[in-house]
Formats: sequence, structure tokens, C-alpha cells
Amino acid sequence: MAETLVRFEAAQEIIIDKLTELGIFKTKSEVIRAGILGLGREYDVFKSIKDIEDEMVARKMKKISRETKQGKRKTLTFDEVLKKQGFKKSDLR
Repeated sequence: MAETLVRFEAAQEIIIDKLTELGIFKTKSEVIRAGILGLGREYDVFKSIKDIEDEMVARKMKKISRETKQGKRKTLTFDEVLKKQGFKKSDLR
């Protein structure tokens, strides 16, 4: 998850406050996320929801791969996973 600091003035701040006060959104962050998604739809940034999901999966896979190469994540063998979860191969039959 990325973080970005954004400062709002005048009209934008009033609109965000109204949307949360009216209960349309619970938080200011939700208002901003919904606005970004709306812009994505308006400008056809992605052709479909599936395209967005594919991009999210690809980014996550790249992040995991990078963290594994850096030693921040450990890969386990099938037998190690079974042992860690308290299973035996005979339990799988």
C-alpha cells in the first residue's frame, strides 16, 4: 500500500467534508479512493475490472519476488509447510 500526502483547499475540502458528514463515505480516505476510481473509469484507464485485477496481481507478484531475492521472505518446501501447519502426508489421503 502506498501513501501520498495531499493538501486540499477550499472547494475540495468542503466537498470531502460534506460527503463524510452526510454519511455517504465513512472517512475522507474513502472519498478520495472513490474519486480516483471514478477518474479511472471516466478516462478509460483500464478496459475492465479484470484488467485492474491483473495489474494488481502482477505488481504483488513482483513485490514478493523482489522481497524473496532480498531475503525478506522465505520460501518453504511442501514438506516444510505440512510440518509448520501440523499435518502429515498421511492426513492428505
